[in-house]
Amino acid sequence: MGCYTFFMHNDELKEKLTPEQYRVTQEKGTEAPFTGAFVNHHEKGMYTCVVCGKPLFPSGTKFESGTGWQSFDKAIPGAVTFKEDGDHGMQRTEITCTSCGAHLGHVFDDGPTDTGKRYCVNSVCLGFDKKE
Repeated sequence: MGCYTFFMHNDELKEKLTPEQYRVTQEKGTEAPFTGAFVNHHEKGMYTCVVCGKPLFPSGTKFESGTGWQSFDKAIPGAVTFKEDGDHGMQRTEITCTSCGAHLGHVFDDGPTDTGKRYCVNSVCLGFDKKE
């Protein structure tokens, strides 16, 4: 797949996404911990953006963080964009899909692997392509 910029109008997105997917990806929402479809997901493959389908995280980068959201120690280079986020009185780094701008979650510097990163991602922001 080549690089492209993904544009969709709000009405189109509301038709494509569930109300929860829209709330989280477009309005910077957060799903409740331990409720996401991918929290206990362990298949091999690629986690993708639910909005535009671009690959984001290989399954081999996923780890159990105990936080209630899926955690990854690294993203595909260039797949996510980092933005300073001071919402809710906290200083965090938001991660969005580079291709379409969908909110994914946040990245923290407390990961247990050699990257030291924990990409904390909402399940509703993700699709999954199973490895054959």
